Amino acid sequence: MTADVTAAPAAPSPHAPAGGPETAIKRSTIFLHGSLALPLAVYGYPLAIWLPAHYAGQLGISLQAIGLIIMIARFTDVFTDPLMGEISDRGRTRFGRRKPYIALGAPALMVSAWFLFVPPADAGIVYFLVWLTLFFASATMIQIPFRAWGAELSSNYHARSQVTAAREFYYLTGLLMAAAVPMVIEIFADGGAVTEIFSAIWRDVSGAFTGELMTRIPTSRAALTGPVLMGLAIAIIISVPLLSGLIIATVKEPPPALRERVPMIEGFRHLWRNGPMRRVLIIAFLVIAGESLRNAVSLFFIRDIIGIPTIGAAYFLYFISGIAAIPFWLWLGKRMGKHHAFMVTLGFVSVVSACNLLLGRGDYFAFFCLFLLKGFAFGGLQFLPLAMLADVVDIDSVRSGGRRAGTYFAVLGLSEKLAAAIFTGMALGIVGTLGYQASGDLEASSAVGVLSLRLVYCLGPIALYALSVPLIWGYPLTPDRHARLHAGLARKLDRRARAAAAKQAASQ
Repeated sequence: MTADVTAAPAAPSPHAPAGGPETAIKRSTIFLHGSLALPLAVYGYPLAIWLPAHYAGQLGISLQAIGLIIMIARFTDVFTDPLMGEISDRGRTRFGRRKPYIALGAPALMVSAWFLFVPPADAGIVYFLVWLTLFFASATMIQIPFRAWGAELSSNYHARSQVTAAREFYYLTGLLMAAAVPMVIEIFADGGAVTEIFSAIWRDVSGAFTGELMTRIPTSRAALTGPVLMGLAIAIIISVPLLSGLIIATVKEPPPALRERVPMIEGFRHLWRNGPMRRVLIIAFLVIAGESLRNAVSLFFIRDIIGIPTIGAAYFLYFISGIAAIPFWLWLGKRMGKHHAFMVTLGFVSVVSACNLLLGRGDYFAFFCLFLLKGFAFGGLQFLPLAMLADVVDIDSVRSGGRRAGTYFAVLGLSEKLAAAIFTGMALGIVGTLGYQASGDLEASSAVGVLSLRLVYCLGPIALYALSVPLIWGYPLTPDRHARLHAGLARKLDRRARAAAAKQAASQ
């Protein structure tokens, strides 16, 4: 059965914006649409955590070279992201504007994921660059239409938070599934059996708090990156076609706006003049940059600085905490406004990050407590900026008369990807140049390299978050202003519809 947007008690205008105040979204629509975020999260986790460790530790490529390749591959998004956004906005087929590109991107993502995550033993720099670039391009074909489609499901300020929160719930569930793969592989590597899997998981999770982890001598985690990446590739190949097919078959796209196509130059002029959009772009760039600094060296910090043997268990707990916290961040955004809730999130994460600087090898309990607190804030870091951007698109709709969420999410995605590319490369380049070795043998690393690893992980994100605070504090699009903006949009569309009807009547 197809989920759809259903009419509210008031009779809707045929020219009202899709998903506007005159329509209500079924809860089933929100949760069906958000489900595609699950496989998109599964590939995000290995890219940030496991892929650099495997290509450096097992294939012998230097951290500096890996950082440079990631930057080069990501810079191709400068062309592919805006192009995909524009094509997705302007295209119109019998199947919709967004659905065809998701259908095309799914098989491309599956193939490129396999070759990227399961490289041959002699894979080198060229192999890594080619398949990483193809992987990024195929992910763009899915992610940008998917995000834009979500922004168009509703134009209500708080309903959009629900749409974004549902998507982030699936995103965190996908991250949880991605964390479960290496945890299960670690358990098997340490001699566990299928019949003991749940007790072994509980032992790994509870051992962090009881201190039992300190007495274990596990299989080297550096040797498990290959099996972990293969398991994650299989998870992507199974989940991408299932969930992309599900939303294509069950969720309808909103009907076209009265003026669907806006000339490209005019459209980018409206985008550049959109002050809140510029703020959101810079905010997202800085926050993703901070997260990318941390993520690029996270596995190394956990394994070599704290000495935790069960990395999968650490992230499994982390993402459970993130899922549990989504209702809180949704409530806080409704209570004080999305931008103020985002300020609270950044302040909270900064304190947690700074506390990690006090930890050393064997501080398992303290690290896991801080890691859970960081996971608690993960949902807020993920969905609040996206919900803010969905509101920003309405300013463009008032000025241009079109519905161009694809272009806006393409530009946001490009900003996020450039931040990830630049600062992932920067983090790996800094610690590699200063003498840290990714082999898992801490004695092979220089003292300066180990110190740089600690500082990049703990203090790097705080410095970048701090730069975004003034922009978030003065963010102008509050709930009241958004309500007035949307009322103006409805009036503008109604006038345009009346003028078109009058013109048609006069010609008859």
